[in-house]
Amino acid sequence: MDTNPNKVLDATLPHAWRALTLATMAFGANFSVWVLYAVLAINIQQQLSLNGVELGVLLSAPMLTGGLLRIPIGLISEYYSARTLWIMQMVLTIPSLALLPFIESYAGFLWMGLWIGISGVSFTLGVRYVTDWFASRKQGLALGIFGAGNAGAAISFIMIPLLVKYYDWQWTGPVYAVGLLLMLVIFAVGAPKVPSYVGFSTEPWRAHLAPLKERRVWRFSLYYYFVFGSFLALILWLPSYYMQAYQLPFDQAMAFTLFFVTTSSMVRALGGWMADRYGGRLVNWAVFWVCLVCLFFLSYPPTTMTIHGIERDVVLSIEVNVWLFTALIFIIGIAQGLGRASVLKVLHNYYPNRMGSVGGIVAALGAVGGFTLPVAFGLVQDLLGISSGAFMVLYAVLAMCMTAMFFAMRAERYRKELAQARADTFYDDN
Repeated sequence: MDTNPNKVLDATLPHAWRALTLATMAFGANFSVWVLYAVLAINIQQQLSLNGVELGVLLSAPMLTGGLLRIPIGLISEYYSARTLWIMQMVLTIPSLALLPFIESYAGFLWMGLWIGISGVSFTLGVRYVTDWFASRKQGLALGIFGAGNAGAAISFIMIPLLVKYYDWQWTGPVYAVGLLLMLVIFAVGAPKVPSYVGFSTEPWRAHLAPLKERRVWRFSLYYYFVFGSFLALILWLPSYYMQAYQLPFDQAMAFTLFFVTTSSMVRALGGWMADRYGGRLVNWAVFWVCLVCLFFLSYPPTTMTIHGIERDVVLSIEVNVWLFTALIFIIGIAQGLGRASVLKVLHNYYPNRMGSVGGIVAALGAVGGFTLPVAFGLVQDLLGISSGAFMVLYAVLAMCMTAMFFAMRAERYRKELAQARADTFYDDN
């Protein structure tokens, strides 16, 4: 178990709930910026005539920088104020939004997406900021509530269609720049500073990266790759999927995606509470099984089968219609929301004083799904020519997660049985 006497707290600090509220608001605002391309990409695709792979690369651009920057920023937040770093991150993000209307080429949109992706580090900074305020027994609930800031994506799915309908989609960047600037001012004025007696790390940076040698960190990262990375990927992919697979208009595609995003985000607080009460691993295992069943049906492509009878042929059509598809996606979203909170709770159980560095690494590798999975979706779709190929990819990723968790649980059970046998003197090293 990780220990660091400089920052061990057994009680929730004063003003903790105000800090959590403003952190959740700031994360929601930044998350709405981070997934901006999920909505704008449809207009950009039509303007530039992009294929599946080109669209996937464009969608993944903000996820790339937002994911990779979480590692160094998480490490830096162990030594400097996460609150101050968060304010600096928002200052750096605002110009990219203001410049967005002046971009016309595919390369330009890629570079601007990488710049906008800086907003993605807000999650790591928020986790580091929030964990300093709450006692260990409340970490699951606190991080779950903070994680509900994912619902900030709903801002994009509501505002952008309105801007497209009544104005021009190029107005999106400046409008978001003003909104993020307003959030910056509110956070800078209202968010309390962590008390000085909590302190920052005095250990060398190598000590914070030492857990990378432990296999459990990579297992947690794999779990987060699915529960968070695939959530990001689906946010980016669902609008175009609805329009392509079910020929829905833009507004309806946004509405269905909004339903997925909102419900999946709001249950994170419940997931944190369940992890506090029942254990994060149990919640994760249940989440994986639910998703496995749903992905099995979603992976099955529309199929027409002809049975040659004695007198006539019988034609059977197997297809997931838009309502069944939405129901299955809704269930997956709920499960992912519970899983995102429970993974962070388990991580805090093992590394309570490394939530900046180790948490940043896990969050970064989880966010890798946000830029690798959309590309994989587009590649599989172009190769196989079927729209459900994206869910085949997710099914394979989930199978790896469940395999890793199964062997980890079996190894832990063996260690406990061995320890019990030694305690009962049934096993002697000599």
